[in-house]
Amino acid sequence: MSGVLNTVDQRTNLVGENRLELLLFSLNSRQVFAINVFKIREVIQVPLLTKLPGAHHHIVGVASLRGVPVPVIDLRGAIGFPPPRGEVEENLIITEYNRTVQGFLVGHVRNIVNTTWTEIQPPPKSAGRANYLTAITQIKEDIVEIIDVEKVLAEIIDYDTSISEGVLDNDLSTEMVGRKVLIVDDSSTARMQVKGVLSQLGLEIVECLDGLEAINLLKSWADDGINVAEDLLLMITDAEMPEMDGYKLTYEVRNDPRMKDLYITLNTSLSGSFNDAMAKKVGCDRFISKFQPDVLVEVAQTRLKQVLDKSA
Repeated sequence: MSGVLNTVDQRTNLVGENRLELLLFSLNSRQVFAINVFKIREVIQVPLLTKLPGAHHHIVGVASLRGVPVPVIDLRGAIGFPPPRGEVEENLIITEYNRTVQGFLVGHVRNIVNTTWTEIQPPPKSAGRANYLTAITQIKEDIVEIIDVEKVLAEIIDYDTSISEGVLDNDLSTEMVGRKVLIVDDSSTARMQVKGVLSQLGLEIVECLDGLEAINLLKSWADDGINVAEDLLLMITDAEMPEMDGYKLTYEVRNDPRMKDLYITLNTSLSGSFNDAMAKKVGCDRFISKFQPDVLVEVAQTRLKQVLDKSA
């Protein structure tokens, strides 16, 4: 199993081309689930787990990986599936989200598939808001459900949206009120987190669920004669989204003369120097890792200072 991801470092050329690779797995049912390969560090057999008294009921223990303690989450239970009957195959997917490392206990790990974001669709609206999916796709005869890991983690880890003392610039507070920020993210949890922080500044929040929806909205504004770069203080976009990812969205904005000066911040649970390089390649102004309330405030304030200095 350790060989499943041994070429992950060679796959980075997919990002920026509106492509992705998914690791497919089951939760000991007929359904097929997936996580983006770029979020995954390794896949291993389940090691000996140490119980944590008082831990969240979906944390089944802690694994020691090369001397580093990693919390292990029962993904089956976390998304509302019943416990398996009898002995079943179990594997551990080690991931990195929002600058933290965690393991997800799953069933059979199948394989990695290469696809495009245009083949990834949002879950049906009839699925309701309580579902744990960010998207679905079809791989051959299988419907593949892509897990909203950020939603899973947010229900286990208490993400604080409060802003630290001393971060807010009081001289900018009145200038901030009423300015618009566009948030683009397929995870309703991630959008809620960012909105919860920036709303404290008096900013008006506009939300889009993916890059395609965002670029269509921006183009419609431009068609109506709106100066997008002036009307929006900034756009904050996720990297991974169905139909059009954040890199492709940025590329499309930069190549439209009517909106090419829009300030764009890439806000993603992916981490590492690779993403800094990709952000610069496609023309993002900033790259930040989720979820950091103080950094979000700093980005908004820095951008506002630029706007005010330009108009002075």
